[in-house]
Amino acid sequence: MADYDVIIIGAGPGGYVCAIRCAQLGLKTAVVEGRETLGGTCLNVGCIPSKALLHATHSLHEAQAHFAEMGLKGKSPSVDWKQMQAYKQNTVSQNTKGIEFLFKKNKVDWLKGWATLPEAGKVQVGEEIHNAKNIVIATGSKPATLPGVETDEKVIVTSTGALSLPKIPKSLVVIGAGVIGLELGSVYARLGADVTVIEYLDHITPGLDGELAKTLMRSLKKQGIKFVLGAAVQKAEALKTKAKLTYRLRKDDSEHQIDADVVLVATGRKPFTDGLGLEALGLKFTDRGQIATDDRWRTNIPGIYAIGDVIEGPMLAHKAEDEGMAVAEVIAGRAGHVNYAVIPGVIYTAPEVASVGKTEEELKAEGRAYKAGKFPFMGNARAKAMFAGEGFVKILADSETDRILGAHIIGPNAGEIIHEICVAMEFGAAAEDIALTCHAHPTVSEAVREAALACGDGAIHA
Repeated sequence: MADYDVIIIGAGPGGYVCAIRCAQLGLKTAVVEGRETLGGTCLNVGCIPSKALLHATHSLHEAQAHFAEMGLKGKSPSVDWKQMQAYKQNTVSQNTKGIEFLFKKNKVDWLKGWATLPEAGKVQVGEEIHNAKNIVIATGSKPATLPGVETDEKVIVTSTGALSLPKIPKSLVVIGAGVIGLELGSVYARLGADVTVIEYLDHITPGLDGELAKTLMRSLKKQGIKFVLGAAVQKAEALKTKAKLTYRLRKDDSEHQIDADVVLVATGRKPFTDGLGLEALGLKFTDRGQIATDDRWRTNIPGIYAIGDVIEGPMLAHKAEDEGMAVAEVIAGRAGHVNYAVIPGVIYTAPEVASVGKTEEELKAEGRAYKAGKFPFMGNARAKAMFAGEGFVKILADSETDRILGAHIIGPNAGEIIHEICVAMEFGAAAEDIALTCHAHPTVSEAVREAALACGDGAIHA
């Protein structure tokens, strides 16, 4: 068998990016992947197909809600669910084939199959054992389970099943008000489903800036999504023609039931390391079941690294990509680095939500003196022209130094315009630096500048 400088296990965003960077740095590289296509959960049954459905259904909403007002006349579009699914799958295929092309271009070998590690420095794929000076575990995550709720991917589904339902359900119950649940709930609400979200906590989107979370919930309610907060799900049963879900309200311990065509279990994800043989190797794990690593992504076994969802930190594709590039640099003898303080998070609902850095709640808990500059999109000309005046930009800056500590956006293109703040934070910029930077007019990005101005003497258009 061929010997490699690096074998990466898993071809998701962390794994395939790591492989390409390793190859660029002159390392003989292979990736083990058991799926029929590259790209991992994100490209196949996660980020990409969900964004395709979000885009399609948002376009439907725009046509239904605003076309007539803009003078665009004609028959309102109807939904061809089969064609929408085909569009989604074509989007996925274009991306997965793109990675295959990049592997060939960079001379990265694809070892097709599932990996086990019989000993340090060796990776077994099927009957073949390959030698590797370095091994990177990038096997990602899988949906977390819930006691009393057994998924069948037909009536009681995970996000994977929810992306490919045979028909649009008349009613959908979502367990969990996190990113996945809200995004997919939005898809089916726009397609006409009666959507109810059940959340154990007393608020949605755990960890999000509190003001942002409340604004998002108000907006989703206006879109017809119902919420039951402070509710502990007891069980969900798949019956002949529907699902029945039982939950208890934490405030009074009262028990309630709700019926639905489909139940989506969206209670988070957990590291996926099944079948690798890591316990037999003596690899160390954290109390939460993640692979324990040091600040160079090294495990306790020399020559074995881990990145992405299998280690600590946010389960985000771009975090895994950053770690993939950084660990490639480390293996090549360079100085790999990830700035974990500047990793943005985005929720692709409508309106979009994006955050980076500290929340107000975190700064208050730390006792840090800060100022908040806020600007509403209703004061932004481009946003109003797009029927997207809902929401705001909020920048948090140190009271004394004016250094940007965090930013939180809910509104049009939030996931795109967050990045100028990320770049600013990477350079240690002050809010005044953004305020003094000329922004093109009319753009929604002007709202970022206005929020930065609000950290000083005040916004112009508020």
